[in-house]
Amino acid sequence: MAEEGQAERRYLVTGVLGAIGAWTAKTLVDRGRGVIGLDVGSSRHRLDLAFENGERDGLALVEGDITDIDALERLLASHGVTNVIHLAALQVPFVRERPALGALVNVVGTANILEAVRRAGLATPVLYASSIAVFGPAGDGEPQTLYGVYKRTNEATALRFFEDYGVSSIGLRPHTVYGPGRDQGLTSAPTAAMLAAAAGRKYEIPFGGRLQLQYLPDVAEAFVRASELDHPGASVHTLDGPSASVDEVVDLIEAASGVGPGTITWQGEPLPFPGEVDSASFVELLGGSVNRPLADGIADSVGRFRRLLERGLVRPPSRDAESARHGAA
Repeated sequence: MAEEGQAERRYLVTGVLGAIGAWTAKTLVDRGRGVIGLDVGSSRHRLDLAFENGERDGLALVEGDITDIDALERLLASHGVTNVIHLAALQVPFVRERPALGALVNVVGTANILEAVRRAGLATPVLYASSIAVFGPAGDGEPQTLYGVYKRTNEATALRFFEDYGVSSIGLRPHTVYGPGRDQGLTSAPTAAMLAAAAGRKYEIPFGGRLQLQYLPDVAEAFVRASELDHPGASVHTLDGPSASVDEVVDLIEAASGVGPGTITWQGEPLPFPGEVDSASFVELLGGSVNRPLADGIADSVGRFRRLLERGLVRPPSRDAESARHGAA
């Protein structure tokens, strides 16, 4: 049910067919919101994973491209959009392979969203996904990927849109997001390991180090709660979440699934960003954390994967980590 005073809100969620997008749409629908889901793609398999019961009343899907500013402006007007959650982006591996396209989608696309909101005169803040990749490995310094450079540019662009035009925004920086639907990208390997363990298969995570982990339903809750705030300004916050070594993650996956030791392994160097970043400003923004303990999130994820495997909605990953090395999320 929609909360009092919120029922009239109508959301545009860009990148709705991605992992965070699908779960954000579900969270909004569960709240009774009307949702316009925009995506350039057509595959709805992640929506199937988030909406396990198949009920999607209140969600309308539109195929479209955030690089088309005029189409965005028409979309906001024709659907009576009041709130925007912007999640569409090309991720680390795709940006590495096609940097110019990455800049067009990630940088120009984000500027288009802010400009469309400016033209529409929306008073609510734009919620957009930044990334932990804006930081160097020690939590400061320059990003180590083009993806991180583009995300840092978006943060600066959002600030200028507020200072110059009065468009408010909140950027949220996820770290290692996991759970059903997180099937591509540089940090998708822990999720692939959970799916493999749920199927009783071996899997190797191709990196080590520490990770700050956030469960997809909790990440979606963070974006939705932040979107409901009366928040003039342009702020950016790192999502909170438990930090753990890859060793600890492997132990929790094996414990939650009941597979034997050595079923899930890892090898490789740490990822090119910090294992944990201060998230106090995000917790203050929402008045508390939305993230569950890591053991609970991993156990819930493994349980969901077992149900999805039984229904044939997911397949066990290959025994190596090639999909995690080369995919995008």
